[in-house]
Amino acid sequence: MSDRPRLRDWFSPQLLGLHVFAIAAIGFCLFMATWQLGVYDQRQADEQGSTPSISAVAIEKVWGPGEVFSKDHDQKLVTVTGTFRPAGEQFWAKYTAANGTEGVWLVAPVTVEGAELLVVRGAKATADAELPPVPAGEVSFEAVLQPGGGPADGWDETTRTIGSIRIPTLLNVLGYEQLWSGFAISTDASLTGPTDLAEPPEPEVSWTAGGRNLGYGLQWWVFAAFVAFMWWRMAREMVLGDDS
Repeated sequence: MSDRPRLRDWFSPQLLGLHVFAIAAIGFCLFMATWQLGVYDQRQADEQGSTPSISAVAIEKVWGPGEVFSKDHDQKLVTVTGTFRPAGEQFWAKYTAANGTEGVWLVAPVTVEGAELLVVRGAKATADAELPPVPAGEVSFEAVLQPGGGPADGWDETTRTIGSIRIPTLLNVLGYEQLWSGFAISTDASLTGPTDLAEPPEPEVSWTAGGRNLGYGLQWWVFAAFVAFMWWRMAREMVLGDDS
C-alpha cells in the first residue's frame, strides 16, 4: 500500500463521472443562488423606486383632511390647490438628510379643503429670524406627501422652531381647528422664497421585501456547500479504497 494517493488516482475513469456531476451540481446551485439574490435585489429596487408617483394627481382625489395618513399616501405626488395662511404663521422644522446633514424646513400652513395642510416650502442650513412672505391668493403646486414625524423636541415660540413635523403637537401649538394628518413637501421652485428646494426623504424599504427570495438564495448556497462536501468525501473514499 502506498503512503498517500497519487494525483492521477483522483482522475481515474470511475471518478470522472463523479467530478462532472459535482461540477454541474455546484454550478447549478450557484446559478440558482445568484438568481434568487438578484430577484431579491430587484424587489428592493422596485420598492425603492415605486414612489413617488410618476404623475401628480389632485390631492382631494386620494386623501382628505379628515382621513388618517396611510401607507398608500406616503411619497405620493399630488397637486395641491389652496390659500397660504399669513406669513407670521409659518415656522421652521428641523430635519436630517439621508447623508446626515442637519437643517431646517420652512413650513407654511395652506388652507386646502377647509383644513390646514402643512407644506414644506424649502430648506436651509439654519432658521432665519424673519419669516418670508407667502404667495397671495389661491395657488396650485405639486408636492410629495409625507407622514408626520416622530416626537418633537419642543416648540420654541421665539424662533418658531420645532424638532419635527409632528401633527398632534402642532395642532395644539398652532391652534387650528383641524390639520391634515400628514404634510407635503413642495416640488415647486417658485414657492421656495429665500430657501432651497427641499429634497423629499427617500422611502424606507424593509429588508423583508422579497425576503422569500433572500431565503431561497441562502439555501442554494448551503446546497452548494453540501454537494462540495459530499463530493470530497465520496471521492476521497474511492481514492483511498483503490489505493489499498
